[in-house]
Amino acid sequence: MIHEILPVGPLQCNCSVIGDETTREAMVIDPGDDIQDVLALIRKHSLQVKQIVITHAHIDHVGGAMKLRAATGAPILLNQNDYALLKMLDEQAAWVGMRSPGKVEIDRSIGDGDKLTTGSLEAHVIETPGHTEGSICLYFSAEKKLIAGDTLFAGSIGRTDLPGGSTEKIMRSLHDLVRSLPDNTLVIPGHGPLTTIGEEKESNPFLVKH
Repeated sequence: MIHEILPVGPLQCNCSVIGDETTREAMVIDPGDDIQDVLALIRKHSLQVKQIVITHAHIDHVGGAMKLRAATGAPILLNQNDYALLKMLDEQAAWVGMRSPGKVEIDRSIGDGDKLTTGSLEAHVIETPGHTEGSICLYFSAEKKLIAGDTLFAGSIGRTDLPGGSTEKIMRSLHDLVRSLPDNTLVIPGHGPLTTIGEEKESNPFLVKH
């Protein structure tokens, strides 16, 4: 597996470029900004992008998706429960002091249990509502990697005080996640350093059982 992680935009969203080393097919997850840098990584590995996957519809994760689609022709995938949030990109831009990317068009909705294949790589879609209503994670079971979006961070969890957020739902999502995945699963959060499911079970104050 080719896996490059590039922090993009003013909020340093972790954009993942994932490719099959044999077929050179790729998916890009959360291309929030800095699309020229993302395209440079795609060229570096001679990849052909087949899918653009958005973990949730916050501007720092979806802001560059249309530019990437224009450059690669790849469809944009998002859970339909975040379509309403996607229509609020102008308001979101005002919240964080960014320029609005304009309208983002989604080509296909993805949901719980869906499998996304890129060459021989396979990702399972896990719906994890809480940070937003349509938040998802992607689990690559063969590689034991979880692209967690803004659901789980090293030592923390996604905020729930924005539209579509729910503390009750994110806690349910998180407990289902950590119960169902191996401890040695590498977690790539939406922002900040990498971690593992085991580390978070032991030390994340939101997950440690009292």
